[in-house]
Amino acid sequence: MRYMATYDLMETLRNTNQWLGATALSMASYPVFSMVPNPALNWLAAWGEVTERTFQRMVTKPDWGIDSITGEDGRDHLVTIETIVERPFGDLIHFNVAGRAPMARRVLLVAPMSGHYATLLRSTVRSLLPDCDVYVTDWHNARDIPVSEGKFDIEDYTVYLMDFMRKLGSDLHVIAVCQPAPLTLAATAYLAELDPEAQPRTLTLIGGPIDPDATPTDVTDFGRRVTMGQLEETMIQRVGFQRKGVGRMVYPGLLQLASFVSMNGERHAQAFSDQIARVAQGEASDHDAHNKFYDEYLAVMDMPAEFYLSTVERIFKGLEIAQNRFVVEGHQVDIGKITSVAVKTVEGGKDDISAPGQCVAALALCTGLPDEKKASYLEPDAGHYGIFAGRSWRNNIRPLVLDFIDANSAPPAPAKSAKAAPKAANKNLAANG
Repeated sequence: MRYMATYDLMETLRNTNQWLGATALSMASYPVFSMVPNPALNWLAAWGEVTERTFQRMVTKPDWGIDSITGEDGRDHLVTIETIVERPFGDLIHFNVAGRAPMARRVLLVAPMSGHYATLLRSTVRSLLPDCDVYVTDWHNARDIPVSEGKFDIEDYTVYLMDFMRKLGSDLHVIAVCQPAPLTLAATAYLAELDPEAQPRTLTLIGGPIDPDATPTDVTDFGRRVTMGQLEETMIQRVGFQRKGVGRMVYPGLLQLASFVSMNGERHAQAFSDQIARVAQGEASDHDAHNKFYDEYLAVMDMPAEFYLSTVERIFKGLEIAQNRFVVEGHQVDIGKITSVAVKTVEGGKDDISAPGQCVAALALCTGLPDEKKASYLEPDAGHYGIFAGRSWRNNIRPLVLDFIDANSAPPAPAKSAKAAPKAANKNLAANG
């Protein structure tokens, strides 16, 4: 079948490199060789160990690894993950903290569907759990979804988000990280029209391409440099017989990973060279900084082809969100219908994926929202990853987001009285902005 051979070829190359690494490690570790010590064998074993782990992680979904947290009572509370809503392309999961009283803050963390699993937000979840009741969108790997489940494009993604919000109720605070920011904004606006009672109380958009043309980067400008026909011919492949989703058209995770690595090729090459040296010298460990980062970074998932192509065509090329022309199931969504949900944007001054200006554009689209319900924050020295998972998030951004949530924890005001916001809330919002 067309495009299936290239999909299987990539998997064959990955599998071969994993096998070569395992073989080199086993051969160089053969006991008889220790009779005549040879540094070259140590380096060969180190190369094999790093290579095997690297290529094996590419097809392994990471665990969340959040077993417990310490509560305000000073006790450790076990954390279990339960599925609240189960859908073919993604689930709504809940991090249940055993033995803890109900939390005032209920947060829905919208994870990206952009090549990595939702576990990329592990440190974000861990940082929020002590203070919030946390729910996460856990998107599935398209290669494991049977063709019989149908398509999944950006309209379907938006409907999923609306259903998740409805399930959790209006006493909710939504945080969208990176790629889902435009669609989460659209989902909130559509709820404002269809089901106002289901709207969240706050919406925080972190580093998302609301208006990719506001400050173009190499990533957001990619769609301008190629045609949709070129993308479909070069990026889309068909899942092979090895997976449950055999025959499904996807943007393969391995192809995405190659693009990720090529953006900073020299830096990654140096990182792996240094890790091989550390392994050879006995200075590496299973959970050292290198392995902790690359075990997550290398774990990639396939995206449904229609989701990838519609994202490029409608969000980046067509600017449907930026120009308030987004259509869901034949209905044009009006972002101006958001009148009571407080909206905050967060950007990183050194973000080379979604540069400053792209995300804050959301506030201008919220024409029906009073200024006291809008807030923005720019973290000057933070890159893309840092604004939701790094030191900048922990020390600066997270406290501001929690303050923003607290300042808007009263039930949403009716649309007709949206302009009459309490003065106390105004002061809090001004401090957060």
